[in-house]
Amino acid sequence: MAPPAERPSSDRAGGLTNLQKRILSAAVLLPLVIAAIYFGHPFFAVLIAVFGATAAWEWACVAANAHPDQGKVPVPSTPKGLWFFIAVLSGLAVIAVIQFIGFPSSVGAIVVAAVGIAWLGLTCLSFDWRRIGWTVPGVLYVAAAAAALVVLRGDPDWGRATLVWIIAMVVAADTGGYLVGRTVGGPKLVPRISPNKTWSGLGGAVAGAALVGLLTAFVLNHTNVLVLTLISAVIGLLEQGGDLVESAFKRHFGVKDTSQIIPGHGGVLDRVDGLLAVAVAVLVINLWAGGSVLAW
Repeated sequence: MAPPAERPSSDRAGGLTNLQKRILSAAVLLPLVIAAIYFGHPFFAVLIAVFGATAAWEWACVAANAHPDQGKVPVPSTPKGLWFFIAVLSGLAVIAVIQFIGFPSSVGAIVVAAVGIAWLGLTCLSFDWRRIGWTVPGVLYVAAAAAALVVLRGDPDWGRATLVWIIAMVVAADTGGYLVGRTVGGPKLVPRISPNKTWSGLGGAVAGAALVGLLTAFVLNHTNVLVLTLISAVIGLLEQGGDLVESAFKRHFGVKDTSQIIPGHGGVLDRVDGLLAVAVAVLVINLWAGGSVLAW
């Protein structure tokens, strides 16, 4: 008698492997992100509103519903999901109107932050208030980062270059950290939070971001090559810090991914954890310096 056929693994659910899902998701999302960065407002503000509100939803779901013994993030019930989409669509409509009638990008940034805060209030009405101490800071952090991205892209002279520089640093830091960490290995960085991260990987992340700063300085004919390289290295360090913050958050609540909203990738927060910290850091540097760091 022939043995029973093997049951397909979860990675092949729907006929696609996890890698194929990752590739298809990236093929859909990457062109949207590139186009939004290139064309700027209102398209970029709308994109950030969607991503920001989704990231806030993921954070609140984990903080309000997840427990240490759970292996996945619970899906909100229909009323909660309905409130979420109402808040997002309302925010998008306001952002579109504001941007099309010519108000400055800072107004759009404020609206992005307001969407996150308003959504928090609506959703938490049906969430566990005992966990509000985790929910509020996280959603405000996401809203602040979303607002920072909109403000940075709104710079008429340096907005597009700044976003390309930021994203390149984040990608380089993640890639450098992964490759060096796996190749060199060595002592763990913070094993209780992220068991796979090593001190060598942290060095690789900083080096990757510094390399992007160096290349950016040459491409832009920057006069202060060393300054931009050092700033990029520090930002690479902060990017890893943002990654660790989200890892600590997920480990505290016993979840692997913040959601499964992006097939093959997990949640939005899982993909932009480092970007959130970098966006806030770059905006703070720009405000302190009185102009774009790329113009120094």
